Amino acid sequence: MTPQHLLRAVVFDWAGTVVDHGSLAPMGVFVEAFQEFGVAISIEEARGPMGMAKRPHIATLMALPRISAAWAKQHGHAPTEADIDAVYDVFVPKNRAVAARFSDVIPGVADVVATLRAHGLKIGSTTGYTRDIMAEILPGAAAHGFAPDCLVCTGDTPDGRPTPFMLWKALTELGVYPPWLSVKVDDTEVGIAEGISAGAWTVGVSVTGNVFGHTTGGNAGNGAGSFPHQARRSLGQAQCRRRTLCRKRGCRSAAGDCGNRGQASARRTALTEQPPSSQSVASGRSVG
Repeated sequence: MTPQHLLRAVVFDWAGTVVDHGSLAPMGVFVEAFQEFGVAISIEEARGPMGMAKRPHIATLMALPRISAAWAKQHGHAPTEADIDAVYDVFVPKNRAVAARFSDVIPGVADVVATLRAHGLKIGSTTGYTRDIMAEILPGAAAHGFAPDCLVCTGDTPDGRPTPFMLWKALTELGVYPPWLSVKVDDTEVGIAEGISAGAWTVGVSVTGNVFGHTTGGNAGNGAGSFPHQARRSLGQAQCRRRTLCRKRGCRSAAGDCGNRGQASARRTALTEQPPSSQSVASGRSVG
């Protein structure tokens, strides 16, 4: 059986997945944007909500207890919607200014895309960037071998990740249905959640993405033995974020082992029980 009888499309994220090895472009900009308002945040904090649209990303950062307290100390009040808008208005032009410098295609991506197309698959993309930021990235990416058949950006749909709307729009533009005939490839938690929510296969990218946050040279300098430690640390951070999210949803179970998680598992099970000709497997596989 040929691949096109099993799958019809692969939809990629951008930063950390196909361009910008280590997902570096937004990190310094988040730090600089907050610094302009007298609030210091770390790169590690900035990475936490990666994959979200940038305004919700800033809102999530401002909701973190440490950052919220630092903001209140500096400005005399807890962060407001107007404050989120103000930081976002500073962030966007800064991000646009550096975007083109981080448009190099990650080694191996162009070859993978060429192979997928040779087997008849369509190539889509979704991103947490706005279209004006993507306008700075697209020419460089195309020159180095990545030019997808469609692009869905923040602002193109009613909501962004982890909802399925951007992926569904991409599949609509590609003419692919049902969604389990597609694969979503992403380096962030919310990007993987986007694929699972949409009913697609999901593949998680690790070493080139937000989890490790290394440049190509940085990865070359790390032996394989260092990756498990980094992966465990990142997994621990992800579990902490999941526990925080669960508590916000009213869950009081320990270690995030709760109904929210169970419901997600039930959805995955339901998807895998589709007939063999239209089966969907939603997995969190990690590839280097």
